[in-house]
Amino acid sequence: MKQSFTYYLTLLVIKLKGLKKNFSEDPVDFRKLRKEDVYEPKGGFFKKHVTRNFKISDSSITEIQQNKEQNKLLIFIHGGAFISGPAKHHWDTIKAISKQTDFTIWLCNYPKAPEHKITEISDNIDSMYRLALETYTSDQICLIGDSAGGTLITTLTQRIISNNLQIPKKIILISPVMDASMSNTDINDVDLVDPMLSKLGILSAKKMCVGNLDLKNPMISPLYGSFEQFPETILYIAERDIAYPDQKLAVEKFKAANVNLKLVEGTNMPHIWPLLPVMKEAKISLQEIISQLNKDK
Repeated sequence: MKQSFTYYLTLLVIKLKGLKKNFSEDPVDFRKLRKEDVYEPKGGFFKKHVTRNFKISDSSITEIQQNKEQNKLLIFIHGGAFISGPAKHHWDTIKAISKQTDFTIWLCNYPKAPEHKITEISDNIDSMYRLALETYTSDQICLIGDSAGGTLITTLTQRIISNNLQIPKKIILISPVMDASMSNTDINDVDLVDPMLSKLGILSAKKMCVGNLDLKNPMISPLYGSFEQFPETILYIAERDIAYPDQKLAVEKFKAANVNLKLVEGTNMPHIWPLLPVMKEAKISLQEIISQLNKDK
């Protein structure tokens, strides 16, 4: 499949920004990565449509709503290797989704490692979902997340099922990291062609987050948890992503559990490609995601 000009332009920008270099350090420089964080989005759209900001435990939730008649909720859990975020591309994605769907959106800015560990982060995510169930029925709720956000959505769904809570209608996972241990030997080959991430830095970030747990604990590595009874799942994976080998293993577990899975595999695509700005392939994929959210109107 031939890639667009904007694909190569995006790879050049990624290289010039030094993302691969940043994620090739141990310990990874989380303070440097946080310089790209955006906590309050700029622009007239957000000024008009951010209806409230509120706290749940140590998480900050930004609610974006086009009108008060909206009765569906999209919970957006951003990526950033558990150590940073949200970034501008997360807000840009939310803006596009909000404009083209009838969802109220909650952007969850959860506590980050190394100051906070995965147990605390997970408790925050659980509290947010329980609060959502106080206002919305489960079939009105969808979840979306990229990278570590996709990890958190997957582990949240596993806990929802094990705790017999109401299951969300649909989850959308964009380049989720399924195994924090990075122990899959196939990752070493993909690391050579991944333009954005490196095993060394990602593993460093996961160690900052895991605390006293094992890196293969399902709370941070959903690959080792159950995929039984998962709701409809839309999964975006990418060939040039060090998380790709473990995503492929997760696909087999989804299939073995008879999950209603829609798999979108990005040929030669990098990590979180549907959210990347400028790139033609990203814009097409984001429109597909929006179509999936609108499918049940």
